[in-house]
Amino acid sequence: MRVTVEEEKCCGAGQCVLIAPEVFDQRDDDGIVILLEAEPGEEQHAAVREAAAVCPAAAIELTGQD
Repeated sequence: MRVTVEEEKCCGAGQCVLIAPEVFDQRDDDGIVILLEAEPGEEQHAAVREAAAVCPAAAIELTGQD
């Protein structure tokens, strides 16, 4: 699985960070998503899929899903 984020779409809701903190973080100044791991391990796949699904701005894109 490969994760990409579109910072310009991000509204700073932070749901991704709560669901998958090993993969996502937020900038301190404006809350915009920071991608920590573009190719998370298989143990993170379910959390990353959930984070992408609940993102209110649809700023998280997943490719090469299993």
